[in-house]
Amino acid sequence: MLSLSPSRTFKSLLTCALLAFGSLSHAQQIFRVTAIPDESPTELARKAAPLVKYLEGKLAVKVEFTPVTDYAASVEALVNKKVDLAWFGGFTFVQAHVRSGGKVIPLVQREEDEKFRSVFITSDAAINGLADLKGKDVSFGSQSSTSGHLMPRSFLLQAGVDPDKAFRRVAYSGAHDATIAAVAAGKVQAGALNISVWEKFVADKKVDTTKVRAIYTSPAYYDYNWTVHADMPVALQTKLREAFLALNKSTPEGKEILELQRATRFVPTKADNYKGIEAAARSAGLL
Repeated sequence: MLSLSPSRTFKSLLTCALLAFGSLSHAQQIFRVTAIPDESPTELARKAAPLVKYLEGKLAVKVEFTPVTDYAASVEALVNKKVDLAWFGGFTFVQAHVRSGGKVIPLVQREEDEKFRSVFITSDAAINGLADLKGKDVSFGSQSSTSGHLMPRSFLLQAGVDPDKAFRRVAYSGAHDATIAAVAAGKVQAGALNISVWEKFVADKKVDTTKVRAIYTSPAYYDYNWTVHADMPVALQTKLREAFLALNKSTPEGKEILELQRATRFVPTKADNYKGIEAAARSAGLL
């Protein structure tokens, strides 16, 4: 029998313990996903559930959806590596990119995000265009929202309407569905939001279109994406990207996920796609 000295025996036991701990840590590893809170917490959780399950199968690790309180919190969570994957709007991606010194990478976006749009809605029969919003109470979504604030503000300024000077009151609802609710309830005369949320509400008959209607649809711009921290191993980035690109409506799983994400399919993206968003943010004094 091989005899080990006490010191070698201790080292061997320590090595075994460390290996066991490493295996345990790996087994208990959690991959955390978050998203900007641009809709109600219930809706965000509903949309995330099948995607989380799908990613668990693709990554072979436990995946958890980690909600955040506001848009700024989603930026800080990814920049500080408290989460592994974040669903950002174009503006929150730009904020994270600037905040991290370029250390975040957008992996994929929906095909729809290559030509995204904002819409202005109203319940006031006298409002038929952007110029008619002067002197009115108008709601945006979150201040950090691309489609609910930054781009609508940018298009207003291009039309010669400065929200801070022309509107009687500027409100921030915090989320796209909340903007619809505020307009429908008469709390404001008009609001700006993500066109896909508006179209979903109309399709699901969650809004009375005889009372609330769209009066302006913006030109197209790049918007949402799934982003990771640049420190994530390249192999994992590749595996994640491929998982999203593999989603297809021809399978029940793919169909459910894509429909909940309001996506035809996911396509690769890059940081340069969001330079227009950054320029708009700087021009509006928001960055």
